[in-house]
Amino acid sequence: MFENLSERLDKSFKLLKGEGRITEINIAETLKDVRKALLDADVNYKIAKTFTETVKEKALGQDVLKAVKPGQMMIKIVHDELALLMGGQAVDVNLKGSPAVILMSGLQGSGKTTFSGKLAKHLKSKRGKNPLLVACDVYRPAAIDQLKVLAEQIGVPVFTIEGSTDPVNIAKESIKYARNNGHDLVIVDTAGRLAIDEQMMNEIAAIKNAINPQETLFVVDSMTGQDAVNTAKEFNDRLDFDGVVLTKLDGDTRGGAAISIKSVVNKPIKFVGTGEKLDAVDLFHPERMADRILGMGDIVSLVEKAQEQFDAEEARKLQKKIAKNQFNFDDFLAQIQQIKKMGNLKDLASMIPGVGKAMKNLDIDDDAFKSIEAIIKSMTPAERQDPTILNGTRRKRIADGAGSNIVEVNRLIKQFDETRKMMKMMSGGKGKNLARAMSGSGGFRKN
Repeated sequence: MFENLSERLDKSFKLLKGEGRITEINIAETLKDVRKALLDADVNYKIAKTFTETVKEKALGQDVLKAVKPGQMMIKIVHDELALLMGGQAVDVNLKGSPAVILMSGLQGSGKTTFSGKLAKHLKSKRGKNPLLVACDVYRPAAIDQLKVLAEQIGVPVFTIEGSTDPVNIAKESIKYARNNGHDLVIVDTAGRLAIDEQMMNEIAAIKNAINPQETLFVVDSMTGQDAVNTAKEFNDRLDFDGVVLTKLDGDTRGGAAISIKSVVNKPIKFVGTGEKLDAVDLFHPERMADRILGMGDIVSLVEKAQEQFDAEEARKLQKKIAKNQFNFDDFLAQIQQIKKMGNLKDLASMIPGVGKAMKNLDIDDDAFKSIEAIIKSMTPAERQDPTILNGTRRKRIADGAGSNIVEVNRLIKQFDETRKMMKMMSGGKGKNLARAMSGSGGFRKN
């Protein structure tokens, strides 16, 4: 995400390289390039202009420390202003109420129904909620079926009234059903249109008035850029929604919607969709997003994703095995499975500072581990436990069983041996910090 914007901004800051201090003259070209980069990212012209003027004002008012180069100071100022433009800090959903009610709004094709399922799964697993999904799109039968399929995958019931064409009544009855059946959260999926029309706006306004939700979220496809911002403004004028959800942020998005939308509607971005999987949803952190836009990575989010997948007790056991040089292919396979659960591999790599820029032209397949898994699964239990017994005959048998070749098997075993040695070396220092961070007991901290 934001690859083009990140690259353009990086080039802009290089214009200050070698300068001794920030002056109105030497930052003029940099700010001109920054403004162009924002406009190319489909950021609103007025917002881009105001942004660069604010950066200029703050940059000229800064006393540049001798230890800090002007380019670095400019990056810091742009970072802080970007974070502020996108909201400043993360804003969570309001789940007060018995039950708490969340109303979803947005155009057809924005990913509203899919996100309803994702949000139900997210709040069920992360917040311990017992959600009920409500199908209020009575015009598109496929929408109800889609919601039911999603609900079945995450183990959440769907409320609908067969044959009813009254979404307001369906929404009202769903609240009663939730109270009577122990559901403390109701997520109402509503109908969308290909474009804003009066009927749709009147209908969703009537639903909101009838159920008085704690949260009304506007779901928008981030790939639509400035159009997304314009649509958000029209919805907000009618609905006065509480927050924005940006979907498809993992796609070829230029970033204009994420950067502009808070400034236009004065409502926070609360969630972002980062992939097709049902767990590909994140709370929006403006500061972390600014880090990623400027190529600084997002190590905090990476560790948080790791903490979600790594069990504390298992992490302690693994640390002991590493210290005793007992890490084996079974452990290696288990780590691969946990990494795969964390999300899209290229997106994860982009969270590591410096890596995203280096990998921007590489296509990382989510099936990248498939051949490795096949080779390990072709080993016997004894071979996984003790890799030292893997002689030539065994390696040939493993290659045949995995549909691979002896070269690939030898390469994996060599890489595994090198990895085990490195983990053993780290087990007394940074390795302990990593294990603690992943198990949630400390380690990485963001100042």
